[in-house]
Amino acid sequence: MRSIGRGTVPFAVPVLLTAVLTALSGCTSGDGAPRPTASPRHLDARTAAALRAVEQATVRAGSARISSTTVMGSLLSTRSEGTLDWAGDSTGTLTITYIAGTLAAPLRALGSTTMEARLLPDAYYARVGAEFARRIGGRHWIRYDYDDLAGLPGSSGGYLRDQLRNTAPVPPVRLLLASGDARAVGEETVAGRRARHYTGTVDVASLAEGALKKQLTDAGVRSEQIDLWVDDRHLIVKKTEKAAMTTGLMTQTATYGTYGVPVAVQRPPAADTKDFADLMRTGEP
Repeated sequence: MRSIGRGTVPFAVPVLLTAVLTALSGCTSGDGAPRPTASPRHLDARTAAALRAVEQATVRAGSARISSTTVMGSLLSTRSEGTLDWAGDSTGTLTITYIAGTLAAPLRALGSTTMEARLLPDAYYARVGAEFARRIGGRHWIRYDYDDLAGLPGSSGGYLRDQLRNTAPVPPVRLLLASGDARAVGEETVAGRRARHYTGTVDVASLAEGALKKQLTDAGVRSEQIDLWVDDRHLIVKKTEKAAMTTGLMTQTATYGTYGVPVAVQRPPAADTKDFADLMRTGEP
């Protein structure tokens, strides 16, 4: 842990909150993941065609209203609501509520039970709680420049940057195609909509060498169970991901409501914003 101003503040919190947000667009790889051009060895042609239709329809939709829960082992569990737009540069607004976990108490002590997040083309903004704001000179927003995130120590910075820049919920679809383990398991009613259920398990070690495998390895993902529910317009109604990571198990469930919704994101006032790079350099106001 690192201190900010007087008293000890969990300096990992801003970084963790960025990692939590990336889970909203999938525990898996970003938009740079390769798109398979032929049916993988063990994936039947009908399932492959259906998943490609999902990918194409999702990209065309351009935006959606999202609700999700994320559990990062015993560290933190969250609930998120908001809208994401991926028609051009990814933008969006989300409200993240801290539910439980070992980091929940420190977050509450810093005046944070929820966090507002705003994604803009150049940076991701997180609104911090009252106590945290007091310790960083009264600023209520932390700005994470995407290039600064890519420069974080270790191999995960580029992964975080790519995830935040590419919020379309297509990574799990592409990963199922690349793994060759997807199969249809029937139809169900999900959130009042009739949907086809697809499932599959991904073993990262068995994937072909390339960008996709590297992104997952950099993120610490060893294997993943993916379930998708898709409506008659080939749009994802719900997805669940259970990722076995080097840091433990991360599970995420997301439901997608209205697609094609307008998304307007306002940049926080500069006078009320602290740059993440400054916090990293100084550790104090």
